[in-house]
Amino acid sequence: MATVVRICVCGDEGVGKSSIITSFVKNVFVTAKIQSVLPQVTLPPMPGIPDAATTTIVDTSALAHERETLRKELRKSNVILLVFSDYYSFERVSLFWMPFFRSLGVNVPVILCASKGDLASNGTMAQVSIEEMLPVMNEFKEVDAGIRTSAKEHNNIVQALFMCVKAVTDPIAPLYDSKENALKPAAISALKRVFHLCDKDKDGYWNDEEITDFQIKCFEKPILEAELLTIKRSIASVLPGSVSDKGIDEKAFLQLNTFYAVNGRHESIWMILRKFHYTDSLSLREAFLRPKFDVPQFSSAELSPSGYRFFVDLFLKFDKDNDGGLNDKELANLFAPAPGVPPSWIDSAFPSCTVRNERGHITLQGWLAQWSMTTFEQPKTTLEYLAYLGFESGDRGGTASALKVTKARKRRNKPGRVERNVVKCYVLGSRGSGKSTLLSAFLQRPFSHTYHPTIKPQSAVNSVELKGGKQCYLILEELGELEPAILENQAKLDSCDLLCYTYDSSDPDSFAHIVELRKRYPNLDKLPAVYTALKADQDKAMQRCDQQPDEYTSALNMAAPLHVSTTWSSISELFVHLAECATYPSTAFPKSDEEPWDNMNLYLALGAVVSTIASVVFIWKRNSSAST
Repeated sequence: MATVVRICVCGDEGVGKSSIITSFVKNVFVTAKIQSVLPQVTLPPMPGIPDAATTTIVDTSALAHERETLRKELRKSNVILLVFSDYYSFERVSLFWMPFFRSLGVNVPVILCASKGDLASNGTMAQVSIEEMLPVMNEFKEVDAGIRTSAKEHNNIVQALFMCVKAVTDPIAPLYDSKENALKPAAISALKRVFHLCDKDKDGYWNDEEITDFQIKCFEKPILEAELLTIKRSIASVLPGSVSDKGIDEKAFLQLNTFYAVNGRHESIWMILRKFHYTDSLSLREAFLRPKFDVPQFSSAELSPSGYRFFVDLFLKFDKDNDGGLNDKELANLFAPAPGVPPSWIDSAFPSCTVRNERGHITLQGWLAQWSMTTFEQPKTTLEYLAYLGFESGDRGGTASALKVTKARKRRNKPGRVERNVVKCYVLGSRGSGKSTLLSAFLQRPFSHTYHPTIKPQSAVNSVELKGGKQCYLILEELGELEPAILENQAKLDSCDLLCYTYDSSDPDSFAHIVELRKRYPNLDKLPAVYTALKADQDKAMQRCDQQPDEYTSALNMAAPLHVSTTWSSISELFVHLAECATYPSTAFPKSDEEPWDNMNLYLALGAVVSTIASVVFIWKRNSSAST
């Protein structure tokens, strides 16, 4: 919204420009002769124009020798009040003034003002009617409105200037196409989103309660029952069937806003749109979509309780058939206020990267897991979609209150739990070792014998219940052909909580890949790791390397490889183990042969004893001195 409105008052000589300005400023008609061009007038905000800091009114001359000054003022203006007083000066509007504005490249709203209405009323002068202005308004889209005024009778003077200010603060041009007599596509799209968000029960109608909530949110006052009944009748007369016992549908809401535009009440449309964070260009405000949210190094972003609650409620509202999953239609309806699903979801082959039911529809568990992964990897995407989907905070935190930042973790080999509920594990191993099958098993997919080599990274995310009942979300990521680039990227390694080295226990050449990998990327030793022997249901093969896997891990003072198979039901225990190692990373580092003796507690105890003895001696000496 504009904070400064600059009105340029122009028109032929003698049409009453200066009289309109003086009548507005002094609130009376000045009968004495006034100067031909008045000085610039700056006014405080007008009542009814929120956030407009000042209004500046600039008088101009149409004389030839003042033409350069006129050009400068027109180029600086936000809106033009084009004044005429009779049919001759009105004809000049389309023959001279409007082409003149266009020749200067001035593209601002124009308000047509028929002055000297008092002369028309007493029969002294014939004046142009509002109906006669309509052809000019239709020909020149810059013309927003027309009004008849009288400086002498102080008639519509304030309204004329008010219309100028509103043409800037609440422009009609982005909303309504007067030639087509319809709302413009961008306005329709924005208003459809508003309707969707305010349809709390998602039945496609606004009931009376939803209409009242909308009225209070946008206009800060409830709607009267009689007024609501009148609105419904007006809409029903134009769109039969759009109003029913269920309430008003989307078409009825659009028709209501069309009424606002046609009847010059487009400020009501802007009040609605601005409450829903739209700019004058009908895009959502950048600060609303992408608020400031920094994640320090070694920290991560997670959904807060209010964030999880929002996504749970969203899922339940759109699962219309109550089958515990969102089908394609339900997902499309859910993401209707947004530009489709997030691009990162498409890259990760959503919904195959998370938990689905037997019909292939994402479950609530998978839905929350997917948003947990998105928040972990791209918190700004989650913030953006929280804004699109209508998250509302009870405080001033905005969408950022739906997220939280975890405590930074630096020393991974330090005993204790990492304060995270979402952890990420890179699954590394040779080609064909079973990494993709492991990810499928994590999502409880049936085992498949078909081998598909992984080209680009793929992820799988699911919730895991740890010992003690605490739940966390585990992200398993297979790196594909980007493995070298990712393992050389320190930022990517910093974002990883655990490495899962996998090898095919039935393939004699499989474990050598892990040995070579650790030699090539020494920074991997700074991350906790778990060694896993996959395909344990097949015959075990001796590995062709200097040390067998058990000997290799023993030399590192690490636990021996876990032998598992994705065909075994016990595979779930591996995922629990991975999640626990990620949350307690010191357990997945090499163990020293002998833990060093910690003398800190001894030092603290001795210090306490010495302090106590010193205090007793001091008190004894003081008492002895007092008695003598």
